[in-house]
Amino acid sequence: MSEKKDLQDCVEELRRERAQCSFDVEELTNIFDGGKELTARRREIERLICSDPAFKDEVPPEYLSHEDLYTNKVRKVTHLMRKLAEHNISLREATITEVQSLLRDGNPLGVHSSMFANALASLANPKQQQQWVPLAEKNRIIGTYAQTEIGHGTFVRGLETTAIFDPETKEFVLHSPTITSTKWWPGGLGKTANAAIVMAQLYTQGKCYGPHPFFVQLRDFDTHCSLPGVILGEIGPRLGINSQDNGYLRFDHYRIPRTNMLMRHSQVLEDGSYVKPIHNKLSYGTMVWTRVAIVHNCSKKLACAVTIATRYSAVRHQSELMPGKPEPQILEYQTQQYKLLPHIASVFAILFSASSVLRMQRIVAASISKGNVELLPELHILSCAMKALSSQDSTQGIETCRLACGGHGYIASSGLPSLYTSTTCTITYEGENTVLLLQVARYLIKSYRAGLKGLPVLPSVMYLTAPPAMHQSPPLSNQALIEAFRISSANLVKETESRLCRQFNLEQNFYYAWNHCSVALVHCAELHSRYYMCEKFLSTVESIRASDRVRSVLQDLCRLYLIHHTTLNQGHFLRSGTLSGADLSTLEEEMYELLAKLRPQAVPLVDAFDFQDELLGSTLGAWDGRVYERLYEEAQKSPLNKTDVSKAYHKYLQPLMKSNL
Repeated sequence: MSEKKDLQDCVEELRRERAQCSFDVEELTNIFDGGKELTARRREIERLICSDPAFKDEVPPEYLSHEDLYTNKVRKVTHLMRKLAEHNISLREATITEVQSLLRDGNPLGVHSSMFANALASLANPKQQQQWVPLAEKNRIIGTYAQTEIGHGTFVRGLETTAIFDPETKEFVLHSPTITSTKWWPGGLGKTANAAIVMAQLYTQGKCYGPHPFFVQLRDFDTHCSLPGVILGEIGPRLGINSQDNGYLRFDHYRIPRTNMLMRHSQVLEDGSYVKPIHNKLSYGTMVWTRVAIVHNCSKKLACAVTIATRYSAVRHQSELMPGKPEPQILEYQTQQYKLLPHIASVFAILFSASSVLRMQRIVAASISKGNVELLPELHILSCAMKALSSQDSTQGIETCRLACGGHGYIASSGLPSLYTSTTCTITYEGENTVLLLQVARYLIKSYRAGLKGLPVLPSVMYLTAPPAMHQSPPLSNQALIEAFRISSANLVKETESRLCRQFNLEQNFYYAWNHCSVALVHCAELHSRYYMCEKFLSTVESIRASDRVRSVLQDLCRLYLIHHTTLNQGHFLRSGTLSGADLSTLEEEMYELLAKLRPQAVPLVDAFDFQDELLGSTLGAWDGRVYERLYEEAQKSPLNKTDVSKAYHKYLQPLMKSNL
């Protein structure tokens, strides 16, 4: 059943915008959600949660102390967990909703229900899962995932925390030998979690076998006091997400049972013998799942931002488009359309790419269960590529949306600052983007060299050495632009590989040569990633089951996305000879025409994202468009407005004003 809202409840500008919609908004909402049934279920859960007064803040969180902010968020999230359990809503089902938006600026249990739960599912053996998973599901155990150290992040092999097996007691001794070995950043570690999956260097029989995961109890399950040998706390204020207690952790020769090593893929036997996994990247499962989740979340965060900025741009009037005429909606300005419409298109591009990687993840998981790990490197690299690209695109897009709202976009109540700070961190965590892109580049170079030798390569990189397509697409068509991306990416990899070989011949050291070419290698990875996202956007739109009108608007968005990123990457196309200067000029003209064509559909498009006002949390982006009233109402909540004259006047300003300086 679709959500029916009375257009009379919104301002005149938004009534006009919605009246000129050319497609079925509800149908597009179903596509965005992944199906009609999922839309209905999402709305049912969101209505249940949003109607609960326990989630409303009497005092805006921005005015709370650090401790009160954390306490209030723990209150909310524990109430949410009880509410979900009371109505038999699983955490997995809750992920189809935006109820997490009620916990904006952080969720102390976020890592517990995501990385910790998925680490147990993918890294623990059946017996261990039987022991710990029920306790985690019932929140008897609240966990986190402790991998990053203060001295090491993305470079997992460099971790310094040690887990040395003692064959006499059949225990592992966890120790933090240096200050740089301190675990740093895990969400929920500071004050919330009582257990963690800890990544530590495994030593047994005098040999180091690299980082392995261990289940470690950190606090007493009754008193919540930290256990002897465990030193932990919170790391302090960050750029954002300050209601989540990101923490630090050190071990002082802390002992855990041998069976606390997660042994689904590798084992240490009672005599200390090490049993290696069938593939050394099987333990990447948690990271891959997390990165795919980040991609999906980035599309939702960007969707929130463009909803806020687009509705505000339809309500806001500014300057004179024509001298002497009334101030127009700022959405009438082409520059504003250029800021917003490509990012609306980007929401769908990221979402469809995430769905593609998720499908591959399911295929790979099924293959691994049968002992086939052939596609695992492909999944790992695609998750790296899409995580890097989507986090970059969404962060830049949200900042563009904030700037598109002028000064009001800088106000906390707009919702845009918190969207930015909760998204820009994805560029860094679960693999810093530059490092991930260099991993993608290494895969591209390796695959290119294998292809030249006639060796088999995996599907996403077959194009690197494949012969040119025999069929000719119409000039500048969607397929022609995809082909231009393909050829340009292959040429850039070829050119960079040649440069790498030349540099190696000069340096006689592969690592120096690699570093010397690293900027070019990152460009290779970025172009390859963009090619993949463009191709998935187009293939999804071409095959989607939708009405003609919905398909038409998605085709326009896809076309805008392809042209936009072609013009942004025009140097690559000119170098490869796939497009000429005249071609790019033609495409730019078409892009401006698409902006004008899509402009009347801008508000209906963001309406299709279907964010409830309570979840959007924005004075600028509410469905009814009462921007100025909401801004003024929100200002009244400032504690400074409780009195006409502040304490600071009597204590500091008055003495200054009466002094004779």
